[in-house]
Amino acid sequence: MPIDLNSDVGESFGAYRLGADAEVMRSVTSANVACGFHAGDPGVMRATVRLARDAGVAVGAHPGFPDLVGFGRRELGASPREVEDLVLYQIGALAAIAAAEGVPLGHVKAHGALYNMAARERPLADAIARAVRAFDRSLVLFGLPGSELLTAGEAAGLRVVSEGFADRAYLPDGSTIVMTGEVDFVGGAGIAAVSATGPDAGVTEVAWGGDQVFEARPRRDRDAGAIRDEVDGGRGHPGLAAEHLFDP
Repeated sequence: MPIDLNSDVGESFGAYRLGADAEVMRSVTSANVACGFHAGDPGVMRATVRLARDAGVAVGAHPGFPDLVGFGRRELGASPREVEDLVLYQIGALAAIAAAEGVPLGHVKAHGALYNMAARERPLADAIARAVRAFDRSLVLFGLPGSELLTAGEAAGLRVVSEGFADRAYLPDGSTIVMTGEVDFVGGAGIAAVSATGPDAGVTEVAWGGDQVFEARPRRDRDAGAIRDEVDGGRGHPGLAAEHLFDP
């Protein structure tokens, strides 16, 4: 089964440099570019699109709540109309920059709290789907398997893709644990949680955190370097199957 190895990128802004985007681009097939609300800024967005273009990596929009201080991980009481508008705004901003660099926009993946809220709240999920459809019906919408977001995307006539996270822990209901300073990036138990309680079926896209891409250990019997070599060798090929990353 073909797998799209995906990562969040473009999270630097102003004087602050976050992540390792140039290194990450070597080992992913698609990238979610922050659109300036939870992270990123116009210059960073453009530089990140250029990195993706030069590496042959597909580009997607990564809209989040307007919460730079909280990195978009705090739930905000935004109405569905507000969510629709802020998502449309961010998609449009990145699409303009991508067009200027000769790069087509391929997908949309909501960020952080917006992503998690839309996974369970249909009105917000519908709002995101409407924004994507209003901008470009050909854009692919990413989301958790069985989530309200994917259901809303399908109802809106969009192509949807189910994803699993290789560097995040899961709750028993299949939702991801919100990252805070008190939750470690996967050390060892997190990946076990992906296999044991997370979505172990229907996953066609695997996401890695932009600044932790080679530190998670998807299989306990192999180190991060081995995973990196395998990903580099299998990038874009059907042979890179889900069990390579989800085997406990």
